[in-house]
Amino acid sequence: MILVTMAKDYIHRSKERCRSYGLETSQIYSRKFITDSELEERLYENRELISIAEPFVDQLCNFLKGTSFFSILTDSEGCILKVIGDDDIMQDAFSLKMVPGAFMNERNIGTNAMGTALAEDLPVQVSGDEHYIEQYFRWTCSGAPIHDQHGRVIGALDLTGAIENVHKHTLGMVVAAVNAIEKNLRLNSTNAQLMQSKLFSEKLIDSIDAGILSCGLDGRVLTVNSRVVELLGMDKRGLLSSNVRNLIPSWNEVFKAVMADEEFQNRDVVFNVKANKVYFNLNVYPVSYNDGTLSALIIVVKDIKRVRRHANEIIGRKAVYTFDKMIGCSKAFTEAVSFARQVADSNSTILITGESGTGKEIFAQSIHNESSRRDEAFVVLNCGAIPRTLIESELFGYNEGAFTGAKKGGQAGKFEIADGGTLFLDEIGEMPLDMQVKLLRVLEDRVVSRVGSNNYTPVDVRIIAATNKNLIDEVNDGAFRKDLFYRLNVLPITLPSLRRRREDIPLLIEHYSRKISKKLNKREVKLAGDNLQLLCSYDWPGNIRELENLVELIINYEKVPASFPLMQGGSCSEIETPQEGHGPEALEAIEKNHIEKVLEENDYNISVSARYLRIGRNTLYRKMKNYGIRYV
Repeated sequence: MILVTMAKDYIHRSKERCRSYGLETSQIYSRKFITDSELEERLYENRELISIAEPFVDQLCNFLKGTSFFSILTDSEGCILKVIGDDDIMQDAFSLKMVPGAFMNERNIGTNAMGTALAEDLPVQVSGDEHYIEQYFRWTCSGAPIHDQHGRVIGALDLTGAIENVHKHTLGMVVAAVNAIEKNLRLNSTNAQLMQSKLFSEKLIDSIDAGILSCGLDGRVLTVNSRVVELLGMDKRGLLSSNVRNLIPSWNEVFKAVMADEEFQNRDVVFNVKANKVYFNLNVYPVSYNDGTLSALIIVVKDIKRVRRHANEIIGRKAVYTFDKMIGCSKAFTEAVSFARQVADSNSTILITGESGTGKEIFAQSIHNESSRRDEAFVVLNCGAIPRTLIESELFGYNEGAFTGAKKGGQAGKFEIADGGTLFLDEIGEMPLDMQVKLLRVLEDRVVSRVGSNNYTPVDVRIIAATNKNLIDEVNDGAFRKDLFYRLNVLPITLPSLRRRREDIPLLIEHYSRKISKKLNKREVKLAGDNLQLLCSYDWPGNIRELENLVELIINYEKVPASFPLMQGGSCSEIETPQEGHGPEALEAIEKNHIEKVLEENDYNISVSARYLRIGRNTLYRKMKNYGIRYV
């Protein structure tokens, strides 16, 4: 609050300043006026001050109407922004050019209530000859500085009348008006800050790529952001008038968990959305008062597709191979590539057949990357590597409590994870018959139901299946369902074995030599002559996988020795130079020697030796038995 100062020391100080400015007491007008355009700028810059002060200035003038007073509002430099008062005294003021745009600070017009109040930062009263300019001796002026919410002087308010009307209460009225103006400035600033904070918070929450809503303990929805309105497909007004108990059928379980102080994070929960029931990823956060009493809940709703996509990017569920990176010029290979490219963007199911090591997954990834689904997930399920009891939950997911050991909150299956993208079912020939029935139903209906749930979720998944088995033989033997075979075999692709594309072997050797030498930071080794001829004539039971492993072993030697190991279907054989003999018998002999050497170097540790040889433990046991290698 501004206090009225009664001392007149400020008059003495003011006149000393005026003399230092070189002002003449005979001066009539202010030294400084601004143009109309400059005044417009000043009025705009001080629009908040004018807007808030105007009602109080008008009220002050109405109260003193008929007493020959007028009021002046200035900015922080003393520039007049507004003049209002009785007509008779206003004529006198205008004759002295006391008009908007004139500067009433001490430097330009000497000691006066407005200018001195600004200079002293005090409420002041200047009467008669206390003014510096003689023309103002006829008047009494009361003025006070106006401060903003930070305490900075932003203007002054003045009340001027005839000298015979001088009264100390006049200054009191000015001070009261200024106090009211300052209070409203502070309120205006606080309201603006609150509004700014509110708008900022709303904008911040709306910018989050997740649906956010809050609700009371009774479930009544309190606030929502634009994303949750979009996700749930409801209008904002309807959502604000709803209850989460109607939106989330399992809300009682959710609320119970939160009340028990359990963390409720990243759970897949069914929502009632229009006529459908749809899974969303849910996080719930309690909001409490200072005393710890629960007051509300913040619910974060995420689109499962987006959550899955981000998870897929993090854990690498992304296809990396493309047709452009494939090596080969043989007719059988280029025809397979050409057909695969042609059907890549179709939604029809593809069945890829071929021996182990021919690159079935590489083809599947390339097909995915050639399609319009390239930016979505590429999910792999090896049907031969998952126990029969788990394959259903892996494919379709499960709800919490569906079986002993089920993960809290349940888990999405491969179909849900691949929604929008591609699901690659490798070794489809190993899938149990009972699961084949369920897979067929999903392929036909395009909906999945998690284990332990009665809810069905629509899925948009492109299926690519692969096998190294002859599925026709499997169908004839009763090991594979005929209807599923025809459902999968819509677009068949057969990958040729390496022995059917021998002309590609030199190209593949060169490619893998360059790639592996760079990876291992070793010198690239070139193969030619008898060594290359031997590799081209070899039957490659392990196909491209075997060839790649062999090239890596050659790179590790950093030269082509007289004899070197050959990875045969994941196993090791050593190729002899032609003059020392070649063929299956020689390869088997060298393979036996190499296995024995590796076992000895690793103290017959089967696990370590198998990893070194890059084969499975069972494969190593089988080869030891075939070659009569005794376990020490």
